Amino acid sequence: MKRYRSFRKPRRIKKKKSILKNRFFWLAIFILITLGDLFYFLIFSSFFQIEIIAISGNEKVSEKEIKKIIEENIKNKILFFPTKSIFLFDSSKIKENILANYPQVAAIEVHRGFPKSLNILVSERLAIAVFCQQFSTNGKIGEICFLIDQDGVAFEEDHPKKDLIKIVEEKKEEDLSLGETVIKQENLEKILQVQQSLLEETDIGINEFFVLPERFNLRTTEGWEIYFSFEKEIQKQVSTLTLVLEKEIPLEKRRDLEYIDLRFTRVYYKYR
Repeated sequence: MKRYRSFRKPRRIKKKKSILKNRFFWLAIFILITLGDLFYFLIFSSFFQIEIIAISGNEKVSEKEIKKIIEENIKNKILFFPTKSIFLFDSSKIKENILANYPQVAAIEVHRGFPKSLNILVSERLAIAVFCQQFSTNGKIGEICFLIDQDGVAFEEDHPKKDLIKIVEEKKEEDLSLGETVIKQENLEKILQVQQSLLEETDIGINEFFVLPERFNLRTTEGWEIYFSFEKEIQKQVSTLTLVLEKEIPLEKRRDLEYIDLRFTRVYYKYR
């Protein structure tokens, strides 16, 4: 019996197509070249290099000093190639460096002015009071004073000014630094409220305020003091003071006063 071998048709081997003839390959090359050109245009071309820095709002801080910090922070390097592209600078870093170097500055706004300029808006701190620390040296009392803003931040060393209220505190163990909060904002607001209320409702002249841990004293131009509590409502304390002066302490006796204490339910006062 004859055996027949099964015949298999030779397998056809497909010839590999050259990648150079692949349209997706050329599309990818085109996209890479386009992206490369776009990257170069945005990062290295002179069209987007920062050349103009406009600064406004500054009065005390030198424009030249602010610009110097900004110019240092807009410099970048990509693969060892320098660039000052408007797309790469870090605005938060600029703000941080300026605020760290200049306590007089309260806030910074940085805006891009395409294609090659930066607009910097500086908000400086406004002095609302003079804050002084008292210290004793060789038996003599001295003091160092700072201008503070509405947040209680010391931003400039200064001698007491006649047009600002003076707030005094005994010196702490550590020295204060510019840019530091030297008095709580809520406590400062209460002191300012007392100042305003007394100006509007009484004829009491204010010399200075003295801050203690749980109270603050007002030293009048007549030489006597008023003790206020940080914990009690300020307007209520002022109203109580006005009533006591009207009902119990005649004007001619004020010069003999030592203090009026408004911290408790009952008002206490003492003559010298």
